Amino acid sequence: MAAAALAGLATGPIGGADLDGDASSHGPAVDDLATAAFTIPTDRPESDGTLAWDRTTMVVVTIHGGGEMGFGYTYADATAAALAATTLRRVVVGRSALDVPGAWWAMLAAVRNVGRQGIAACAISAIDMALWDLKAKLVDCSIVDLLGAVRPSIPGYGSGGFCSYDDEMLARQLGGWASTGFHAVKMKVGRDPLNDPHRVDVARAAIGDRVGLFVDANGAFDRPAALAAAAAFAERDVTWFEEPVTSDDLEGLRLVRDRAPAGMAIAAGEYAWDPWVARGLLQAGAVDVLQADATRCLGPSGLIQIAALCAAWNVRLSSHCAPSLHVPLLCTLGPAVHAEWFHDHVRIERLLLDGAATSDRGELSPDRSRPGFGLELKAPDAARYLEWQSER
Repeated sequence: MAAAALAGLATGPIGGADLDGDASSHGPAVDDLATAAFTIPTDRPESDGTLAWDRTTMVVVTIHGGGEMGFGYTYADATAAALAATTLRRVVVGRSALDVPGAWWAMLAAVRNVGRQGIAACAISAIDMALWDLKAKLVDCSIVDLLGAVRPSIPGYGSGGFCSYDDEMLARQLGGWASTGFHAVKMKVGRDPLNDPHRVDVARAAIGDRVGLFVDANGAFDRPAALAAAAAFAERDVTWFEEPVTSDDLEGLRLVRDRAPAGMAIAAGEYAWDPWVARGLLQAGAVDVLQADATRCLGPSGLIQIAALCAAWNVRLSSHCAPSLHVPLLCTLGPAVHAEWFHDHVRIERLLLDGAATSDRGELSPDRSRPGFGLELKAPDAARYLEWQSER
């Protein structure tokens, strides 16, 4: 699949897929697709360098076929659930449940005039995950065994340290992850640049000298400010600077990468809505580590293609958020180096999903005894957070 995707990237998202294909003689058909959106308040107000929020919405997709049910999800506005239940449902239902790439290309074609990036990409991502989950269940194996394992587990890094936290909360959260064995932790910066060095000092004191310290500006700095911040962070042994400038500024990312202190990796990619955007980051030489998010980058199918691009450019791959989705996938992808153990999503996935990812001293292992991604919605627990659902 990755090789075919790379060939398609040469000319863009056109390909030679049978966009009007059906399920005849190609295995069980997709019988139904349903969606729902659940909005969960954060445990306290949160902010980063460019945004503040107090709730998160999980959009869930279920797909039925061959007597099994596939499950997928994304983090997006509830409008992604509506798009999945209408425009995208029409091109998925009736297709072979085994022909995931055909459905993927058909969905890309279906949103041509809607706009593929943003809400549409998230909706496609959730459906694509559900299709892969269904396919693995139909052949009775885990997604890791369906795709083939590269490694039995993947390291995680604790991620939170929001700008809205006071020093005590910052130290408690990051220090807690360090004490339980995580090899690295990440904090937000950029909202108050003059106070950032102090906050980084608080974090370093809480985690000690042996735990890696990452910072994420979410594009808050311009180029000169990013270079100045990189120098200040390097004095505090920060080894990862994420989105020092906006990811829309590829030349700026390349500039910061070229001039960053030795030993500091520049990372970006969470807003690579598809493999073509990821290719642009790689072509520009903008990152040392490309972050990809399978809840945004057109699902596991998109992530697999991005991993192939990373291998071709010899660039490391890391995941953004959604650990329960990414842990099994990263165990099948060679360029992957670690997964983000993001505070909000760890909490939500434990709250709403049976089979959510767990950590053993910072090491994240998929449960290969469960078919597919091994995830099920805890419907009674989720009901109180329901914002929208499709009609059945």
